[in-house]
Amino acid sequence: MSPLQTRFGDVGAPEYLARVWFAALLRDGFALAAAGGSAKFALIAADVLRDVLRDVALTRSLDDAVTHVMDGFAGLNLHVDIAEGIRALRDAGFRLVTLSNGSAQVAETLLTRAEIRTDFDVLLTVEDAPAWKPVRSAYSYAADACGVQPEDMLLVAVHPWDIHGAAQAGMRTAWLNRTDAAYPRYFTAPDYTVCTLSELAARPLT
Repeated sequence: MSPLQTRFGDVGAPEYLARVWFAALLRDGFALAAAGGSAKFALIAADVLRDVLRDVALTRSLDDAVTHVMDGFAGLNLHVDIAEGIRALRDAGFRLVTLSNGSAQVAETLLTRAEIRTDFDVLLTVEDAPAWKPVRSAYSYAADACGVQPEDMLLVAVHPWDIHGAAQAGMRTAWLNRTDAAYPRYFTAPDYTVCTLSELAARPLT
């Protein structure tokens, strides 16, 4: 997500607002899920972005600024360790799927650009589930879609809240900690902690 910070600068907004925006859109998505509702990631993202930028002295119109930032999702790239790690996991015999709070199209674009789309069986999104992650039903939806039990799945994520949600749903978990961050003590600890996806692929995952 860090390249989106540049998009904020392009429209005259402080780049740090990218973090404020992303945190706020997750907050509202989680609030909807907690209250039993749901909405598409892009809809929440655009509306929250409009609110974040509303009082900023932009170099273009608010509508154009929102469009420019949102268009940045299409240009995101994977971290450099992902392609090698994905292929190693696939070669080890694992079935690979995605489960995103965003759209499947974004995942499709990212993985196709990295030439690893064919390594995945299916790209899942909570848009087809009862609620956003980290609600249990999102992970149950993924298990049902794959025809397995949650305990037979391993969720790999960078967000501790996602790790916690998956663990509460009965899945095994792996935390991808690229920044040597401290894992929050109030969340269920991951089964594995790695710095890169390639490191995970080298682990004996039982």
